[in-house]
Amino acid sequence: MFTGIIEDKGKVLRIEYRGQEKKLTIELPFYLTEVQLGDSINLNGVCLTVVKKKEQTIELDLSQETLQKTVLGELKEGDQVNLERALKLTDRFGGHIVTGHVDGIGVIVEKRKERDFLQLRIRIPESASRYAVQKGSIAIDGISLTVNEYQGGEIEITLIPYTIEKTTLMDKEVGDRVNVEADILGKYVEKLLDRGNKKSGQVDLSFLKEHGFIKED
Repeated sequence: MFTGIIEDKGKVLRIEYRGQEKKLTIELPFYLTEVQLGDSINLNGVCLTVVKKKEQTIELDLSQETLQKTVLGELKEGDQVNLERALKLTDRFGGHIVTGHVDGIGVIVEKRKERDFLQLRIRIPESASRYAVQKGSIAIDGISLTVNEYQGGEIEITLIPYTIEKTTLMDKEVGDRVNVEADILGKYVEKLLDRGNKKSGQVDLSFLKEHGFIKED
């Protein structure tokens, strides 16, 4: 699990093509080199496993599923990527719950600078838009961001100077594609409501007690 608070940017050093799969070699910032073999790491919003570690570089396998469902297949050698290590139980929870399991691909439709801030409007897929709410959380390329506005399948987000410096979104242009992950809490709520409707046609007191929302006296 991750929080969407990007620790820093890495660099794609090498891409190896292996049939319908790929292997990435990533250069890490010096203070992220404690990553170990087998660790999970979030790269541009996708949870991947470290399969090899050498000093300041790691290797990551991209399966056919990952290449089909995310934009990692569009990376080129020399590109920068967002990096976040898996959350420790002792860490502060500064963002929101991010699993690294991408819901779909969004497209940047507007980009504008306002003083020191950056405004982005992104068209997101239906698989994520159903959970988008104004002032709610969403992960874009692994970055925990707040939805300022949501209308017609598009969200608007604001990047503060710190986020601009620490992530790759400043380098994105109109038409570029990004990985989108909706807030998982909305998915759980939808699942519970759907089960309740199928069972009794409504969410009532019995349903809430059954699923632990209300304790018995």
